[in-house]
Amino acid sequence: MIEPLLPQRDPRRGGRPLRYPRRLVIDTILYVLRTGTAWRHVPHDLAPWDVAYRWFRCWSADGTWDRVHDRLRDLVRLAEGRDVQPSAAVLDSQTAHSHEGGEAIGWDAGKRTRGRKRHILVDTSGLLLKAVVHAASVQERAGAKLVLAGITRTFPLLGLVWADQGYVNRIDAGLLDWAREHAGIELQIVPRNADVKGFQVLPRRWVVERTFSWLGRCRRLARDYERKPAHAEAMIKVAMIRLMAARLAGEDIEPQGPIETEAARRLNDELNQE
Repeated sequence: MIEPLLPQRDPRRGGRPLRYPRRLVIDTILYVLRTGTAWRHVPHDLAPWDVAYRWFRCWSADGTWDRVHDRLRDLVRLAEGRDVQPSAAVLDSQTAHSHEGGEAIGWDAGKRTRGRKRHILVDTSGLLLKAVVHAASVQERAGAKLVLAGITRTFPLLGLVWADQGYVNRIDAGLLDWAREHAGIELQIVPRNADVKGFQVLPRRWVVERTFSWLGRCRRLARDYERKPAHAEAMIKVAMIRLMAARLAGEDIEPQGPIETEAARRLNDELNQE
């Protein structure tokens, strides 16, 4: 399903043949994503860590992850009987703690967390439309502008976006006017019920919270381990690629037991033979 969407080698350019199948490379990247292990600690029955990491960086730089993600999203929407172009979306952000140094690291005073913010825009079924990773010190309104700027060039039918009250307040509601004038988007705030304390399931807003929950199943995304924001955005795309590919294939991607590598399966077979 993913293979036809990957860049094809041009035999006229020469070069050595691939030593490791790209399926094995993708399995290695998905292993790092799902388990949260360090690149250097991947099992020996997968592709070497430096090979997988090099392909991950190359596909992040040349837009391969974006193309694969967008194509699978279109296929999922078509399978659900929807138009490939969404007309409404939901916006939200999440602060991720960063253990490492790197680019665009900041302090979120509200969450008291040092790291980065993940701003995502999803359609009404929770599929990712756009992800922007920036320093946690960037305010919600400024981060929303990074997401919404130019969004209608990619999704011309998009006209309505829901967001929570963190994007406007009694003093500054300028984001609503900015979205209407500069992005051509009607930004609608979903209010909380003042009579209810604690957690609330808000209409429309729960969709994007569910997407964050999907992403949270991948341990690599439990924290922000990437040195560059572009790689952090790519990891989000890979997580959604994993989810959408499994959905199109009709498979359950959440194992009921521990993740078992090929080496562990071979060892188990040898023990059973003895």
